[in-house]
Amino acid sequence: MSNAFARTAHDIGSRALTWLHTHRAHGALSPSVRAELGRDADAYKTVGELTLAASLVLRGGVAGTTELALARDLLEHCWHQLGDGSLLYERLLRHPLTTDAIETYAHFARSGYRFPELERLIAHTVALRSTHAVEHVPNRRLAVANAARVIGLDAGPGAYDWDGLTRATWLGATPEPWHIDWLTGYSVTHTAFHLTDWGRLPGGLPADIATYLTHWLPVWTDIWAEAGHWDLMAELMIVGACLPEPWTEAADWQRLAAVQHEDGLVPRDAQPVDDEDDDDPARRFDAHYHPTVVAAVAATTALTRALDAPRQPGS
Repeated sequence: MSNAFARTAHDIGSRALTWLHTHRAHGALSPSVRAELGRDADAYKTVGELTLAASLVLRGGVAGTTELALARDLLEHCWHQLGDGSLLYERLLRHPLTTDAIETYAHFARSGYRFPELERLIAHTVALRSTHAVEHVPNRRLAVANAARVIGLDAGPGAYDWDGLTRATWLGATPEPWHIDWLTGYSVTHTAFHLTDWGRLPGGLPADIATYLTHWLPVWTDIWAEAGHWDLMAELMIVGACLPEPWTEAADWQRLAAVQHEDGLVPRDAQPVDDEDDDDPARRFDAHYHPTVVAAVAATTALTRALDAPRQPGS
């Protein structure tokens, strides 16, 4: 990545993180939502995704002092929203076959936030035969395996068969690339994210899959850029940063910079941001926080790989 691309990526990531931090209260959990956590994972999906972005900024160590402070404050906010981990514990205790509590906790654990009771429960849960047998979609199984790896629970009883999990996914079969669709595109990106722990372990991609992605990422990225689906385009850019030899295109960063609003918001697609959203900040946040999270992660992973920055101990 040239200095010009690095500056573009840094600016995109900095603005996106600033917007997420500024508007974090719109993703806060109400008392009624907290009461529903035991039954509804979507109730705290926003908090989990904000946590992911903040944890990767801190792990990467390539952001400036201001951005690192924003990421730490955002992570603190999310941790407190979840009762310093207690709500995740309650969620997993009541619904042991779900994956969301384990995945969300991993984002905190990579940044040093620990809840011993939850960790013991996760260790017990991931060792159960029923946990490995539950009928999740294949890339979701990889998500749990990676979360256990980040937490430090991927060895011993219930250890994960990474090759078997990988080959069960669409990407693992390296199928006809022109048959990819929108939903499968997201499955492809998340398979790569979990195999490499969001770019930390690029060797986690088997050689044939890395070659397949190297060939077809440019095509897929152009397709979804042409369709104006900025969220998926940016996710594919993250995959590029997860490859053993990172892949990036100047045009992709220029497109992402062009669609990002001055305040840092990244729209989800080419449709104009609804004028009504300008008068309703909560609605605006709910509609566009995810692509803004993705932009922050794309910038962080690209810069981390390009600069080969040192990572935090234990990350």
